[in-house]
Amino acid sequence: MYTLLSGLYKYVFQKDEYCILILGLDNAGKTTFLEQTKTKFSKNYKGMNLSKITTTVGLNIGTIDVGKARLMFWDLGGQEELQSLWDKYYAESHGVIYVIDSTDERRLGESKNAFEKMISSEVLEGVPLLVLANKQDVENCLSVPDIKTTFSDCAPKIGKRDCLVQPCCALSGEGVDEGIEWMVKCVIRNIHRPPRQKDIT
Repeated sequence: MYTLLSGLYKYVFQKDEYCILILGLDNAGKTTFLEQTKTKFSKNYKGMNLSKITTTVGLNIGTIDVGKARLMFWDLGGQEELQSLWDKYYAESHGVIYVIDSTDERRLGESKNAFEKMISSEVLEGVPLLVLANKQDVENCLSVPDIKTTFSDCAPKIGKRDCLVQPCCALSGEGVDEGIEWMVKCVIRNIHRPPRQKDIT
């Protein structure tokens, strides 16, 4: 009887777990986005003061529940010397959130290079990709069309995977809910999508 009840409890309450990487250059707003996400999706979560967040050295970890899905976030440091560690986490990930600082046009090329290197990895092939154009609250920031134009020649490497470029302000939370809900939907669909059959020659 206990086994039956235990199995029923797990069926009803157990969450499907998905690992999501949060990548991007340092100071793009990755940790602020993670904190805002935890605040929005976790009851009674008292996050850190968003105005006092400093550059991540190493990684931050966070977990939220959305419906029957549990998202485990790995927010990785974006300094150039830490980007070489990103690929150590690719094999475990079910989705990628790439954060761009829309106010820093000077480093947009650097961000694009890091992005291109990341999506070129065969390990991430087909993994859903959410690109956040962060800091959209700042006057004269780069718009979503501006960023899409700069990153346009990355399109062939993005391929047929689910991909969305979302305007966002991690500080105020604008665009956070929409981005997370889109990611959950795409990750679940991607996991349950039947594998493509290879062409018979």
